[in-house]
Amino acid sequence: MNKSYTIEEVNNLSDCEFTDLLGGVYEHSSWVAEQALSQRPFQNRDALEAAMKSCVVNASKDERLGILKAHPEFAGVATVELTDSSTAEQSSLSLNKLPPAQHARMQDFNKRFMAKFGFPGIVAVRMQKSVEDIFAAFERRLDNDVETEQKEAMEQVYAIVRFRLHDLLTESETL
Repeated sequence: MNKSYTIEEVNNLSDCEFTDLLGGVYEHSSWVAEQALSQRPFQNRDALEAAMKSCVVNASKDERLGILKAHPEFAGVATVELTDSSTAEQSSLSLNKLPPAQHARMQDFNKRFMAKFGFPGIVAVRMQKSVEDIFAAFERRLDNDVETEQKEAMEQVYAIVRFRLHDLLTESETL
């Protein structure tokens, strides 16, 4: 992302600017930012993150499932448009340039996740050291039941959001 914002700047944005800035933090789920904006002013970045997470935790099961379904597959044929953040995150481990054997393996995981869970496999890429770490996580998580995987996937989403907010907001004094 090009510009970093202070929490003071975020608190002073118009509702529309706030939603435009933070609407993609939860992948293609701007409703989270729309709901969180009423909780301003935020004391710091962690308070903003907590407010957004609270909106998700208190959302319906279908709304949370919508967040999971909005995430793109890894190195897949884009069924949803990749956000700039997703593109950068996947590129960080060269998931956009996998050799043929790894690409085929990733496609297999994508298909298996969608078939079993109804949403893509979600991993906070920045917490992984290599593509093999992602493969290991997928292999382990394919043994999950649907409810367990939904919880695991949401935890991964929360980690992704934390990284994205850290990219977007500079640390500043608490209000």
